[in-house]
Amino acid sequence: MGGFFGTISKSPCATDLFYGTDYNSHLGTRRGGMATLHEGKFMRSIHNLENSYFRLRFEADLDKFKGNSGIGIISDTDPQPIFISSHLGKYAVVTVAKVNNLEELENELLAKGCHFSELNSGQTNQTELIALLISQADTFLEGIELVYQKIKGSCSMLILTEKGIIVARDKWGRTPVLVGKKYGAYAVSSEPCSFPNLDFEVEYNVGPGEVLLLEADRMTQLRKPNKKMQVCSFLWVYYGYPVSDYEGVNVDAARYASGLTMAKKDDTIADYVAGIPDSGIGMGLGYAEGKGIPYRRAIIKYTPTWPRSFTPANQNIRDLVAKMKLIPNRNLLKDKRVIFCDDSIVRGTQLNDNVNILYGYGAKEVHMRIGSPPIIHTCPYLGFTASKSAMELITRRTIKELEGDDSKDLDKYATTDSEQYTNMVNSIREKLNITTLRFNTVEDLVSSIGLPKECVCTHCYNGQDIED
Repeated sequence: MGGFFGTISKSPCATDLFYGTDYNSHLGTRRGGMATLHEGKFMRSIHNLENSYFRLRFEADLDKFKGNSGIGIISDTDPQPIFISSHLGKYAVVTVAKVNNLEELENELLAKGCHFSELNSGQTNQTELIALLISQADTFLEGIELVYQKIKGSCSMLILTEKGIIVARDKWGRTPVLVGKKYGAYAVSSEPCSFPNLDFEVEYNVGPGEVLLLEADRMTQLRKPNKKMQVCSFLWVYYGYPVSDYEGVNVDAARYASGLTMAKKDDTIADYVAGIPDSGIGMGLGYAEGKGIPYRRAIIKYTPTWPRSFTPANQNIRDLVAKMKLIPNRNLLKDKRVIFCDDSIVRGTQLNDNVNILYGYGAKEVHMRIGSPPIIHTCPYLGFTASKSAMELITRRTIKELEGDDSKDLDKYATTDSEQYTNMVNSIREKLNITTLRFNTVEDLVSSIGLPKECVCTHCYNGQDIED
């Protein structure tokens, strides 16, 4: 998915920019970048993060970042920030985006005489394409409007200019953007957990499609927010950091409420509940409360060298990381019936390995409770599943096995407790060698988040979208 951070201050900003960007590391896996502006000159560094961490890559670069304003990015897509020199002036831009009609827009810009200088794995860098779209207009605001009109997918961005930092949230608000403030400085981030240790207080939640200009001593609205929103529900299930609030809803509180609600409908007899680190912990605590049984740390993550931010793009390495970073507690598992809470099942390979290890350590029964509904569709907006094809999803592979092909009637499989849904879940349970398996429902997930249903995107579970 990716996350960005920007700050503008009356004093040098490099330290805040460095740590603020790093606090977005759990949102992306591939590249990191920072740019600052000093006396009309831009300074930039971009590093590959697939085999290292943001802090390790950028610490040596810190001395070169001069100036009082800057933007940073943890990207799951292309190298950024991008520098542009146009009739709008010189500027740098970072995006959290997914452009589904990239080739169509590329051809359109080429026909107008534009050219592209940045490539990403042989394809046009989508952040450069977005910057070129902006430069087609007479003003930055008109250019951002053009991006909203042209792009199929989603796009939030930060634009670093000599006047200040322009902040634009995706027109549907797919991902959060928040503004923080402290004496003499403003900051903007995808993750509000980046604010407290840098002494910023959350000042403002940027609305869908809203555009702001941040200067060191003021925040100016350039475009009012849209009335409709479709913020990604998976933020509260997995991607969001536990201490963060999006749209006023705390991540860990939503996970706790989700587990509490599920547990009250569960008559399974177990000795205790355990959360799969990290994102299953909040749900597990709520589940234990709802069931009235203890919570135990039956699986521990080895944090010294396997932080959550290290999630390689290569699937084989990702599977290895998933196995190596989690260590079961044999003493707690032996001869026990355990309810394990986890955020989601995407491909199922990691969970299958974990379940076999749990049995190997003496677990008598392994009951899995999943914080998200079954993921049946890939995401056309954020790509959070890391699956390029629907057939990589364990649900779709299972449906194909049950139907003899990839069924076009997916609504029945997305309907909790339908015959098709029950058969799919039972088949997945058998594949993964789980004693019992239950998923959260769309209704209970949305209720746990607490926002109006029409404001929360549930496309990956049921394929539903709000009309534009």
